[in-house]
Amino acid sequence: MTATDIGSSNEPNGQAQQINGTNRTFAQLQIIDENQHFTKDLPKCMKDEWELADCGFNYNLVAVFGSQSTGKSTLLNRLFGTNFDVMSETARRQTTKGIWMSRGKGMNVLIMDVEGTDGRERGEDQDFERKSALFSMATSNVIIVNLWEHQVGLYQGANMGLLKTVFEVNLQLFQAARGKEKEKTLLLFVIRDHVGSTPLANLSNTLTADLERIWEGVSKPEGLEHCMINDYFDFMFTTLPHKLLLPKEFEQDVIKLRERFVNPNNKDFVFKPNYNKRVPADGLHVYAEGIWDQIMSNKDLDLPTQQELLAQYRCDEIASVAFENFLGKIKGYRQPIEAGKIIDDLGPQMEEIRNATINQFDKDASRYHSEVYKRKRQEVLQKANSQLHVFFLGQLKNLTKKAINTFNSRVKEQLKGEYDFAIVVDSARDEVEGLFVSGAEAILLSGTDWTFEEELTQLKDSINDLAAKSRTEETKKMIKALEKSFQLQINEFVSLYFKTPNQDMWGKIIKKFQQVLTNVEQQLLKRLKSFNASEEENVEAVSSLRKRSWLQLRKKIDEELADNMFLLKLRERFEEKFRYDDEGLPKVWKPDDDIDAHFRKAKEEAIGLISLFASIQVPDDVELDIPSDEELDFESSLTILTETRQHDLSVRFKRESDAFYLEAKRSVVATTARIPYWVFVMFVILGWNEFISIITSPTYLIITSFFGIIGYIIWLLNLFGPVETFCYMIGSEIIKVGKQQIKTGLHNRAPPALAQKIDSVLGDTDSIKKEQ
Repeated sequence: MTATDIGSSNEPNGQAQQINGTNRTFAQLQIIDENQHFTKDLPKCMKDEWELADCGFNYNLVAVFGSQSTGKSTLLNRLFGTNFDVMSETARRQTTKGIWMSRGKGMNVLIMDVEGTDGRERGEDQDFERKSALFSMATSNVIIVNLWEHQVGLYQGANMGLLKTVFEVNLQLFQAARGKEKEKTLLLFVIRDHVGSTPLANLSNTLTADLERIWEGVSKPEGLEHCMINDYFDFMFTTLPHKLLLPKEFEQDVIKLRERFVNPNNKDFVFKPNYNKRVPADGLHVYAEGIWDQIMSNKDLDLPTQQELLAQYRCDEIASVAFENFLGKIKGYRQPIEAGKIIDDLGPQMEEIRNATINQFDKDASRYHSEVYKRKRQEVLQKANSQLHVFFLGQLKNLTKKAINTFNSRVKEQLKGEYDFAIVVDSARDEVEGLFVSGAEAILLSGTDWTFEEELTQLKDSINDLAAKSRTEETKKMIKALEKSFQLQINEFVSLYFKTPNQDMWGKIIKKFQQVLTNVEQQLLKRLKSFNASEEENVEAVSSLRKRSWLQLRKKIDEELADNMFLLKLRERFEEKFRYDDEGLPKVWKPDDDIDAHFRKAKEEAIGLISLFASIQVPDDVELDIPSDEELDFESSLTILTETRQHDLSVRFKRESDAFYLEAKRSVVATTARIPYWVFVMFVILGWNEFISIITSPTYLIITSFFGIIGYIIWLLNLFGPVETFCYMIGSEIIKVGKQQIKTGLHNRAPPALAQKIDSVLGDTDSIKKEQ
């Protein structure tokens, strides 16, 4: 592995002179031999032979990649003026062994001539060609991919299988650790022996599509699952005509291609800054040797043999067809599951489709390399399970919804009548959880680690939340019903005791309140027991019930003792004592009655009710445990009538009672103003003849009796006012009709002048009548 002199070149000096423009050529060095050993002479050669040790980053590195005997070395010698050994035309055998490196003429470019792939000398032992390709990709700025036109579109001929392996290992070994700092490499595809029948654009599209397809099949490390091939590689494509059939055209196109390497102003200049590996020239040997050692020592790199590559390629194709059929069969499940439907027999159907897919793969792929077949089979199985797992989760989601809806309906249905809440909830819970578990177990596939424990836990949590919500609602309904029942009872006895107020009224009300409250509390505790309420919840519910019950009692008392209602009670008590006697009969006041004493006594008894109703008097033998809080202050709630309100009610009542006093006084005065007795004697003496005439004459007697009875009825019913109004209306109407008849008669008989005067007179008469 020592440098060789330019004199060993097979290229004519004149040709090299013409292409490179300089007579200086550089020695070549075998940096990696055919036994995969890295040379120790690279530092010396960089300094003494190639004179690049001091150029820092101002250099580039180009490698060639391609099948054996495709003219790689010849192309490099033409492009860069190097002196690599080329194949003899008379004996087609391996020329380049290992990896050789040299410097290009007139440029700071290092060129690596890499041993060709698919050589008969190595046969199926393709370990070195993959390692060398990986080494070239990891160290070079630009890789020239040399291939014939007829190899485009072929998998092995275009080295696509090798590129796939190299891409995958390159990602795992050299790119995953760099994270976002992605280094790019230019892949320059030189298509040889191009006859022109297929345009370059079509050839480049074919190669690009092949590269993107194999990139999709590359196993990517964690963090780079979604990376694209363009994140790491750029592509250029060019063609060269046949070297032997069209030598002049070949040489001209090579010169044009060289411009891409030497002329920075060329639009297709290849040495762009983002391709530089940022390795200084004096450290290249350390960097390159480290790359090679890492490739050689990495235990995770198990580069496949030709049989394995074939198995990978064919198994991928077979898997693709089987999986495509698999996707077509499961396509119809997506829409109904997403729509919330539960598919019957989903589990057996998924199992059948998956087994059919695996059987289809086994039928065609089992004949290939066993390890590759097993690995690819597992990949197909995992991909199928991954697709089916989506349906599994969707079915679980729908089962959860159905279970929740069923739970709701069962609970609501059973809560309509008499029920024990805990039994209702537990029964519905057991039913829906059993339905969910049986449905979930039916869609578990064999050979998977699928579980539904998380979904079952979520379902249980949802049921607990629904049960708690329903429990709260039913508790509110139950308490509301008890409060309503309580309200009806207290309304009845409060109204009853307030109708006959006395000194023990409050004692009766409080005792009755406590009795009703005790019954309601017992009903509440009995119902809470069916709700599985804790002791703390029982205490809180009872405390709340007592507070709300007391507030209901106070509300009823306030309604009964509103100002108007209370004044009515005072007036009723006053009238009872002032206007009625002890036997309940109305009093008829006489002049000798002591109205003042009766009035004072009745008023004092009525006003005494104000102090009786002023506050609630709790008997000493009754203990009310009513809790006080921000909403209720029990001690303050005992006061019903404040002093201000008592004074206001007292004043208002006194004003009303004075009216009864005056009325009584007037009735005594009216009774006292009697007609003298001698007047009645005179009526009898003077009217005796008329009286005899009436009783002896049937006509007078009937008429007198009729009008007498009518007059008595009017007097008895006190209808003098209405009769007077009625008579006035009849009289007015008779006068009006009479005037109208007189006016009409005079108009018909009198001259016009006299008729007008009559109208004015009658009109004045009408106005006078109206004023009267």
